[in-house]
Amino acid sequence: MSAPQADQSASRIVNKLWSYCHVLRDDGLSYGDYLEQLTYLLFLKMADEQTKPPWKRPSPVPEGYDWPSLVRRDGADLEQHYRAMLEHLGKQHGLLGLVFRKAQNKIQDPAKLLHECEVHTLLRLPTGIFYAQGVKANVLFFDRKPASATPWPRKLWVYDLRTNRHFTLKTRPMRRGDLDEFVALYKAGALHERQETWSEQTPEGRWRAYDQAELVDRDKCSLDLFWLKDDSLLDAESLPEPDVIAEEIAEDLRSALEQIEEILGDLEVAS
Repeated sequence: MSAPQADQSASRIVNKLWSYCHVLRDDGLSYGDYLEQLTYLLFLKMADEQTKPPWKRPSPVPEGYDWPSLVRRDGADLEQHYRAMLEHLGKQHGLLGLVFRKAQNKIQDPAKLLHECEVHTLLRLPTGIFYAQGVKANVLFFDRKPASATPWPRKLWVYDLRTNRHFTLKTRPMRRGDLDEFVALYKAGALHERQETWSEQTPEGRWRAYDQAELVDRDKCSLDLFWLKDDSLLDAESLPEPDVIAEEIAEDLRSALEQIEEILGDLEVAS
């Protein structure tokens, strides 16, 4: 391939990539996040190019989670597939899993979500149960609504199952009963009957409502909402039992060891 042809090919690749990346243009994406998404897409595009002449190399990306699977989709289907793709590739072995291990879809903007959906409930999950230790996870409950010039929810109801709750995968696993209070307060089918358990008089209540104005005024409409005091940070006597602390530390170490072993395996394969 001559130099002009190479330049044209590179330009064509960049133009195609940039055309796709118009879906990432969203006010909720920072420069770093935008660049991160471009990096993942560029990796997928170059892996696809390597399968074509003159290289004709096998793709390291599984079929169905590759570049062609992206370009034949559009709209909500594209966004959903992209999210599933990042999660799937992050679970692969070797270099591929290493590249995508911590990949997250950051396309959606919470502020935009509030305009297109009635986001009425947020459940703050305990750390270290559904994801790796230290990762904070939330569950959003919402109903799809027609686009609105003003945010849909009049209130966002938040249940805190994280602060001062200590679960482990083995010695203190999370059970269905731990969600009983949330389920009762949720009032499925009768959201208008909800009542807060938090107030200035009952500051330990785990069920609190936030008004629309409070949410919109937050930086980037952040939904990282919390109000309970972490007892372990205030009083040593409020720390979990020693066996619970030991189990949490052990799980952290096991998780770290697994990641180190995976990296060492990748290095051995590469050497």
